[in-house]
Amino acid sequence: MVDVDVPADIAAMNFEEALAELEQIVRRLEGGQVRLDEAILFYERGALLKRLSEAQQRVDRIVIGRDGAITAEPAKLD
Repeated sequence: MVDVDVPADIAAMNFEEALAELEQIVRRLEGGQVRLDEAILFYERGALLKRLSEAQQRVDRIVIGRDGAITAEPAKLD
């Protein structure tokens, strides 16, 4: 995988924010009401947001609660 410089605004997002923006981009592209140049920019931004969300998912850890429920929570990397 090639490393890409991630814009500061995307790097500052948490997983939920990145996922929400990615979903919004997908809706706009699926709507088909954007110009080609906008669609290209949305696609590129969406690709960066997707990489961020994939990275977050890779560092989430599986947790089994006292009641036996299985959940994922962000890993504490500090």
